[in-house]
Amino acid sequence: MGPSGPTNRSVKLYTDGACIGNPGPGGWAFILKHPASGRSKEGSGGEHASTNNRMEITAVIRGLEALKQPCQVELFSDSEYVVNAVTYGMTIWKLFGWKRSAKTTKVLKNRDLWIRLDEVRQPHQLTARWIRGHSGHPENERCDELAMAAAALVAATPAPQRPAASDVKDAKPYTGPLFEDADETE
Repeated sequence: MGPSGPTNRSVKLYTDGACIGNPGPGGWAFILKHPASGRSKEGSGGEHASTNNRMEITAVIRGLEALKQPCQVELFSDSEYVVNAVTYGMTIWKLFGWKRSAKTTKVLKNRDLWIRLDEVRQPHQLTARWIRGHSGHPENERCDELAMAAAALVAATPAPQRPAASDVKDAKPYTGPLFEDADETE
């Protein structure tokens, strides 16, 4: 924020995630608001066999991915897990190789998403604020509605088929060169 209010590149990002069962079909949603112009954008989606925490993180990732230039982003989430991670946890986890401590060998839960969130947040100045869920906050209620609708849509569609183990053929090892020599490509 500038001294007299929001800068031209200040945005508010509201997010939510939902699951029908946990784990189960999940949905995520975001609302981006640009106070200087009054413009806003909504986004939502979902996936089969997810968790509520994964959907909460995905909502933040998708919201940040929707930005076309570096911004000051004020994130509002009803997930203490996400707010605490964005505020201080991710910095520590990254130092420890995406583990909770230097001494553990156990991989951080949702590591893939935390790494992606770290990547997409880099061009932005991101602050996170916790808001109480289901307390009448208009943007949080709308995100909840969008995330639940996305989860319901995913639940109503068949999960993608995975090949049975008997259908997967043993692959022959590759015996060619590891890379092409410059002479061979010219």
